[in-house]
Amino acid sequence: MRERLILAFVALAVTIIALYGIPRAFMVADMVQTSQAQQAERLADLLAVVVEEREQSAPVTEEFLEPLLGAGESASYLAADGDLLTVGTPEEDDVRATAEVDGGGTITITKSGTALSERIMKAIMPVILIGAALLVASVIAAILLARALSRPFVRLVEIARELGRGSLRPERERMKIPEARAIDDALRESAGTLERRIRREHEFAANASHQLRTPITALRLELEDLSLWPETPPKVSEQLGHALAEIDRLADAISQLLQLARGEAPDGGASEPLDATIRSAAARWSPQAESAGRTIRFEKSDSVLGSASTAASQIIDVLIHNALTHGRGTVTVSGVRRTDYVTVQVSDEGPRPSGNIVFQRRPEQRSATSGEGIGLALSAELAESLGGHLLLEGDETTTFSLILPARG
Repeated sequence: MRERLILAFVALAVTIIALYGIPRAFMVADMVQTSQAQQAERLADLLAVVVEEREQSAPVTEEFLEPLLGAGESASYLAADGDLLTVGTPEEDDVRATAEVDGGGTITITKSGTALSERIMKAIMPVILIGAALLVASVIAAILLARALSRPFVRLVEIARELGRGSLRPERERMKIPEARAIDDALRESAGTLERRIRREHEFAANASHQLRTPITALRLELEDLSLWPETPPKVSEQLGHALAEIDRLADAISQLLQLARGEAPDGGASEPLDATIRSAAARWSPQAESAGRTIRFEKSDSVLGSASTAASQIIDVLIHNALTHGRGTVTVSGVRRTDYVTVQVSDEGPRPSGNIVFQRRPEQRSATSGEGIGLALSAELAESLGGHLLLEGDETTTFSLILPARG
């Protein structure tokens, strides 16, 4: 902005100086040229009178005319009998003036064009110097004025960056420019609104986490107590054990979502073998797949997958649920280990969605209570917080790849 202001001010100054200086220079040059022409005419009239008086007493010679001429001047006398007398060497660009001699004949006076050009240059030199001085002063004034005008907007840029870094209460500075002051007020008002909204979201997340943890804890205690009853059959006790594990996973998911809502990096929970995590996820969703007439296939890798945080199982659950809900055919879950990372792929036989819009939050396209439209977006954020990535491969069918740092 500062450079553009300086350029604009300098361009305006150059335009004004040119509009004044160029016509002024032409006027001065024309005045000098007119003055030289008038001097040549007066000199020609004077020499005509002198030559007339000379002819009455003696012939007009070169020695007679030469002392009457100045530097850069020449004269040509054409007598009545046709004789031509020339003093000096005239040039084509010289200023000429001709006068009639009363006794007959004409005399022509020329003034040097080179001398005329020098006089014109001397006359317009002050105009050039004044223009140059005005241009330098304009540049200095433009720099000072541009700094004064741009300083509030530079401060506004700093305030916007502070807001982007999370500082929602930047230090206030008095701004003299009304437009900059209005922008500053608007930014601070928006920051205040954003701060209140973030605070409400954090409070809602904390309240929701607290309200969910209490009934979940009570439910877990009841199921655990039920599994310990002597009257509980072994198969029922085994199923209760699975239910307790799912309740623990739910509690971990709530804790991690609360950390994400607060802007913190989730700890990911305890680590568990990734191979077992994938198997457990496939087993959990198999009944739902069978009820829909579909199957979930787990492709075992020859390499050791190592371990992963329990938060990874939540992402795998979302991918399998997405494949069962929006995909077609068999759902295939596989994992492969590389040197520094491990990749878990969940694919189905349905067509690949166009672009990566599936990772964008679209709650306005879903019902307010379904919770759909944010699962993949939330999973992508969770994968990023674990140091990995969630990608949609470019195959013809739908294939999601969860890339996580290798452990163990």
